[in-house]
Amino acid sequence: MNLTKTSKYISMILRHRPEAIGIFLDEHGWADVKELIEGVNRTHPLNMEILEEIVRTDNKQRYSFNKDKTLIRANQGHSIPVDVELEEVDPPEYLWHGTGEKYVKSIDKIGLISKRRLYVHLSSDEETARKVGKRHGRPVIYRVHTGEMMKDGWKIYRSVNGVWLTKNVPVKYLEKMKV
Repeated sequence: MNLTKTSKYISMILRHRPEAIGIFLDEHGWADVKELIEGVNRTHPLNMEILEEIVRTDNKQRYSFNKDKTLIRANQGHSIPVDVELEEVDPPEYLWHGTGEKYVKSIDKIGLISKRRLYVHLSSDEETARKVGKRHGRPVIYRVHTGEMMKDGWKIYRSVNGVWLTKNVPVKYLEKMKV
């Protein structure tokens, strides 16, 4: 059984297209576990034991259960409007953003924008940002001056799995790093 393939499918459903399997997310992004299993099981083998293993072993901690495991949600990365109850926190002085070379011209002109997602994703270290950037071709890394952003009143959140999020990052807070 390919857990990675099933996990990616669940991610697509919980972040972008719950209607693909005929389920609904509440305003906080929670889906009924039984409905999710039933819907996913039409095309990918899934039961509670497999779902628990996917949640437990996901290296990016993409998912959370509620306390009694009757509900599940993606922790961040949504393109549909949900409030995953993010915690507003003071970030370190710098965070990082990895992207592909093909996006640099646009970023240098307009900054980081959320595009199809609800938030811009930032990493707590340069190496993680580099890995993210590699997914988009030759990586380009930006150091984000989040300390300055906070002083200027920008809100920065941290999801339960440690990913830093903000609505956008204007050019003045970005520093392109040598790769």
